[in-house]
Amino acid sequence: QVQLVESGGGLVQPGGSLRLSCAASGSIFNYVMGWYRQAPGKERELVADMSNTGRATYAESVKGRFTVSRDKAKNAVNLQMNSLKPEDTAVYYCNAKFILGTSRYWGQGTQVTVSS
Repeated sequence: QVQLVESGGGLVQPGGSLRLSCAASGSIFNYVMGWYRQAPGKERELVADMSNTGRATYAESVKGRFTVSRDKAKNAVNLQMNSLKPEDTAVYYCNAKFILGTSRYWGQGTQVTVSS
């Protein structure tokens, strides 16, 4: 069982930056850790994830602007978001996907709003 708690969302102007953090309780070694987002009226989509070997995957829309990282010491996964655009506005969810089975866990979500 893994519990995930996100932090770091908020309101930022276009071109600004935010850093999201997701603290996990329980071992996440055998999990792909990632971030998804869901905008109003849209389906939830993958933003970025990282395997336990450090391989990262990004949505095309965020490549070059967002960086996902894992902090082993803090048992956490982070998402650094730069050059934010209004279309990045969404609720961002942390996700843990078990690599040896089908278990998945979600955080409660954190709102990111990009607006002037």
